[in-house]
Amino acid sequence: MIARLFAATAIAGAMLAAPAAAQLAKNDYGKPDAWLCWPGKAGDACSVDMTTTVIKADGSSTVEAFRPDPRAPIDCFYVYPTVSTDPGVVSDMTANAEELNVVRAQLARFGSKCRIFAPLYRQFTLTALRAAVTGGALPGAADPAVRQVGYNDVLDAWNHYLATENKGRGVVLIGHSQGSGVLTRLIAAEIDGKPVQGKLVSALLLGSNVAVDKGKDTGAFKSIPTCKSAGQTGCLISYVTFRDTIPPPANSRFGRVANPAQEAVCVNPANLAGGKGELKAYLSNTAAQIANSAQTNPPWVKGKPDPKTPFVAVPGLITGQCVSKNGFNYLEAHVNADPADPRTDTIAGDVTGPGGQISADWGLHLIDANIAMGNLVDVVGAQAKAYLARK
Repeated sequence: MIARLFAATAIAGAMLAAPAAAQLAKNDYGKPDAWLCWPGKAGDACSVDMTTTVIKADGSSTVEAFRPDPRAPIDCFYVYPTVSTDPGVVSDMTANAEELNVVRAQLARFGSKCRIFAPLYRQFTLTALRAAVTGGALPGAADPAVRQVGYNDVLDAWNHYLATENKGRGVVLIGHSQGSGVLTRLIAAEIDGKPVQGKLVSALLLGSNVAVDKGKDTGAFKSIPTCKSAGQTGCLISYVTFRDTIPPPANSRFGRVANPAQEAVCVNPANLAGGKGELKAYLSNTAAQIANSAQTNPPWVKGKPDPKTPFVAVPGLITGQCVSKNGFNYLEAHVNADPADPRTDTIAGDVTGPGGQISADWGLHLIDANIAMGNLVDVVGAQAKAYLARK
């Protein structure tokens, strides 16, 4: 049941694309409270402690401070995944722990390269998805207008940002899971092939099945190709992550698309040109990644107490490559375990069900962003320089 729930979560962005029979009341994105992150906002959710303990293979460690750049030359616009446990079909506009936590895990580190804008939006909730999976759909869950409201919110937030804050700046679009689904739709309808596309530094649509035509680098978007180098701008990075020891089973919704003439995008942020690369992970140093994962992080170093910083980095421990296997395209993560050294030989991040059983069809979706965060931040920094050089 847990596996089916999370599979449903992954397609929530597509569910929000249903045509609206009526418009629900609009949010006012001119109000600071409608944003999780907005430069200079009091209580900005992205102004948080991002300190990281960097643990080497020999067990020694250093502390890495994080410094945002308030004068960053480009912007980032982010849409978060399905996290809300609000009681209704769509979430309210109050930032609870789940929204605050996911912004910290997936977004705040980009503040070293860009100004960050992250709207709250009335997403289709985990509560409604749970009810649907158990056969007791909440009242109103099938209303097309309800299914549309999250997309409409993000569109309104995007248009407000463009009208008031963009001022000709380049922008990176960042999403995960439901957030990537919403952004995929927004890019196709509002950006692809239109003048505003000239502002696009890149799109990072993580944990989502973005389609490309087989043998080509476009598909879902007509004029936005997949990224092949860090000096390329106006391009797309997307992937879903599985362990090499637990590949996607036949029932997985990740890593493939419905159209047989197309395939799911996989761009390795650790090696945009293709092939293997070191995944520069920034892993959460907390008991669980998000709700419904019972996994806890292992001791980071044998015989030593765990560090107290909110994040841990483990250089050299994880490598990744895009692979095509059994009809799936995905980022295959390999843990370079060495029982002879004192550092951990594994990482948390799997979706788990009752009794801690791993839901193989989910892969490492919980840490799609974390597992390559350092690579993604580096790529955005290089793309920003390339974008500015071409202006």
